[in-house]
Amino acid sequence: MNFYLELIAVIFGLAYLFFLIREQIICWLFGIISSLTSIFLFYRTGLYSESTLYIYYVIIGIYGFIYWKKLNNQDKQFTVTDLTIRTYVFLIILGELLSLILGYIFDSYTNASSPYLDAHTTIFSFIASYLEVKKYLASWKFWMVINTATIILYIDKDLNLYTGLTVIYLIFSFIGYRRWKQKIEY
Repeated sequence: MNFYLELIAVIFGLAYLFFLIREQIICWLFGIISSLTSIFLFYRTGLYSESTLYIYYVIIGIYGFIYWKKLNNQDKQFTVTDLTIRTYVFLIILGELLSLILGYIFDSYTNASSPYLDAHTTIFSFIASYLEVKKYLASWKFWMVINTATIILYIDKDLNLYTGLTVIYLIFSFIGYRRWKQKIEY
């Protein structure tokens, strides 16, 4: 059962990434389907923070779809921008604190496996996803680090298709960064 859930999530996840890099609104629909499937898979494998993360991905997917559609309907210019150094530092400190708290909770009160690494990839994915919706170039920088850590997490859990997917995500993080950087407006 886990293999089929993983396969479905991976296929829709790849479609999501393909359309996100191209800044096409349909990306959010593929992301929502992939995320719904992933929720069940991660719960079944004891990665509760990851399962929680994918609940968030469903919500941010709905938000992203509505937000991008609204801007398209208003014919507003929706361009790529970046964060200030101060905002980067703030987000990193905030992410680290929240990760430690979440890791402690799952380590102390559940049978979660890899609670701290799982919490870090989860919290920073929350941050990166929000930045993605708002088209901040920083989202790709965060994804480069998150995807690297997630590969380690998935290898440890024998989630081979997800490991492969995340390797592809890591590669596409660099491609997405380069593509969005060419469009950035300072």
